[in-house]
Amino acid sequence: MGLFRSCDDRSVTSSQQTPEPDGRRPGNTDGRADDRAADRSGIHDHGHAHGHGPAAPVSRHLQRVIAAVLIPFATAVAVGLVVLWPGGAPGHERTGVGFDRQTESAKVVRVEQVPCEDVNAGQVPPTGDTSTPEGREAVNSQQGTCGKATVEVTSGKDTGRTFTEIVQPDSTRQLHEGQGVVVAYAPDAPRDLQYSVADVDRQFPMTLLAGIFAIVVVAVGRMRGVMALIALVISFAVLTLFILPAILQGSNPLVVAVVGASAIMLIALYMCHGLSARTSVAVIGTLISLLLIGLLGSLFIGWAALSGNTDDNTGLIHGLYPGIDMSGLLLAGVIIGSLGVLDDVTVTQTSAVWELHQADSTLGPRGLYRAAIRIGRDHIASVVNTLILAYAGASLPLLLLFSIAESGVGTVANSELVAEEIVRTLVGSIGLVASVPVTTALAALVVSADRPARSAGGAAAAVRGGRGRRRKR
Repeated sequence: MGLFRSCDDRSVTSSQQTPEPDGRRPGNTDGRADDRAADRSGIHDHGHAHGHGPAAPVSRHLQRVIAAVLIPFATAVAVGLVVLWPGGAPGHERTGVGFDRQTESAKVVRVEQVPCEDVNAGQVPPTGDTSTPEGREAVNSQQGTCGKATVEVTSGKDTGRTFTEIVQPDSTRQLHEGQGVVVAYAPDAPRDLQYSVADVDRQFPMTLLAGIFAIVVVAVGRMRGVMALIALVISFAVLTLFILPAILQGSNPLVVAVVGASAIMLIALYMCHGLSARTSVAVIGTLISLLLIGLLGSLFIGWAALSGNTDDNTGLIHGLYPGIDMSGLLLAGVIIGSLGVLDDVTVTQTSAVWELHQADSTLGPRGLYRAAIRIGRDHIASVVNTLILAYAGASLPLLLLFSIAESGVGTVANSELVAEEIVRTLVGSIGLVASVPVTTALAALVVSADRPARSAGGAAAAVRGGRGRRRKR
């Protein structure tokens, strides 16, 4: 079928030995040598947790059943990619606001320390009122020593041009000589004000960190680490070449997110864990959970009247592309954000079921489910806590602002900024929790119907029985 490893008929080499009258091979007093021989012959050649070994074989009937689900799904995803493929992001006239600015590379060539009042670092309000925060800030800006940085542009048509940047003593970003910076260019401004420092150049430390990450992943994961990195690059390509441009072109964000997330899921799971029935069960479990997240997200985002336009960045997007459905964009973010954790949960649960079946092949679907769901409950507790803390960490500055304002918990939770994160967290967490029993049940049903694997075990038993052929079950 191509999606799964088939159960090949394997010869039991140890069966060629002449059994003793009591049904044991020569020198075998407890029958364990048969199991070791069966292991060597590949009868018990099952995988390990997270797909670190070859997947257990399944019957051709199960191959056809799983393929009947996944092949149409994969075909629909491929068709969706072709139909919705944007061909690049649409162009627009730059506004010069936020990220929508023309930028160039530059370098700080000199920094002088000068009195702030000499460079007019702060302007006291015309009324002379210093009781307001703005007035006090202006007064403080005129006190102390400021940095007068000379910055040289190193890219673009004005390469070699220099300009001056004043850095106040209480500024969070201080400049030093030789530092690389990113400068914003405003062509319509007066010549002396066309360039200004927008950010620090972080390309080298970020590239170095990415290199260390890749080395660690490959050193520990070896070939699977290489495949994981390749899948990561492909996932990022799908995000930047398909999902983002398609949304900017005006396609429905929810449809684009579902198609893009499904493509990422199929590529990442099969590349990292192999083409096997075990991976296919994880794919189906992930798909069901994503559908649940999409339905719940759509319901509660609409019910809570979340617009998705809550900060300067989303406001700029809406201003540049008013046709984008911002609430749909919010839902798309929920789906894509939940996908990475869902992959981990479904693969772990599927692998747990397979390993339990390998340890005790007599367990039926109910026994496998009960054993694996205990593992899943531990996973649920850690994953939900991780997800909530991740969202809380990302929103920490916002939560600090509410704390400074001494707002009550109800007021904070009711604000759209926080309500978005609450809905995002809870919807994603519900999908993650639901993925554990769903995937565990699917895996238990599939592995319990693995007749060829049990027949292979029966072959070893038949050898111990002294007949050299499989017993009928």
